Amino acid sequence: MSHGPERPGLVGELLAEFAGTAILILFGVGVVAQVVAGGNGGDDAIHWAWGLGVTLGVYVAGRASGAHLNPAVTIALAVFKGFAWSKVPAYCVAQFLGALVAALVVRVTYNDLIIAADPGTTYDTQGIFSTLPNPGIGLGDAFLDQVVGTAILVFVIFAVTEARATPPGVNLAPLIIGLLVVGIGMAWGVNAGYAINPARDFGPRVASWLTGYSTAMREPGGAFYFWIPIVAPVVGGLVGGFLYKVLVERYLPAEQGASTEPGRVPTDA
Repeated sequence: MSHGPERPGLVGELLAEFAGTAILILFGVGVVAQVVAGGNGGDDAIHWAWGLGVTLGVYVAGRASGAHLNPAVTIALAVFKGFAWSKVPAYCVAQFLGALVAALVVRVTYNDLIIAADPGTTYDTQGIFSTLPNPGIGLGDAFLDQVVGTAILVFVIFAVTEARATPPGVNLAPLIIGLLVVGIGMAWGVNAGYAINPARDFGPRVASWLTGYSTAMREPGGAFYFWIPIVAPVVGGLVGGFLYKVLVERYLPAEQGASTEPGRVPTDA
């Protein structure tokens, strides 16, 4: 006899992470392609579409997997919230694959516009797919920028999904997290493009490399850059999670009611 809805199992969780991350990238990379290659829109469109992509991705995957959609979030949840370490590698791979496949869809769909704007597939349009430091921004500053941006992301995600705090209702949590990404883009986007997500950056970066961008792994100065939006967000996520634990979580009142499985948005808020 059934005693309520069953968990989807690891395969279902991974498919949800794949799908949710793909939705995120379809909106995020798609809007940058529209702005850069099509000349339609500007920075505000990019910030809002990335935030909308996060919101819709969380709505897609939230019930099945918790909608991490970001290896930095998954790792922070494992370190600080008890999410199972055994699931971490698989979640990260699913997120990367979702980002890769979605970016390939954008690349193929926008191919004519991209080639018209940049026949040599150079740095002029590389930013459609992956982040780069702006001129005058050194690698050290780009690294710090990603640490700060991701620390803010994880700190606020922990606050929004903490049932003992004052979280939004479960149906509003994805919207708040999307607005958080919009805010990070508007406040912290100029140095290095606010990747704040290793899968979001590396999946599309690989997609661009596979489809003609020979310099995809480097920045315009020639240095290897691909590792910064991978390592720095993980560091930032750990910093943000630690700060939330130290500054806020340990002072919250005891939890009331049923507990939520680690790594999931609360459903009883």
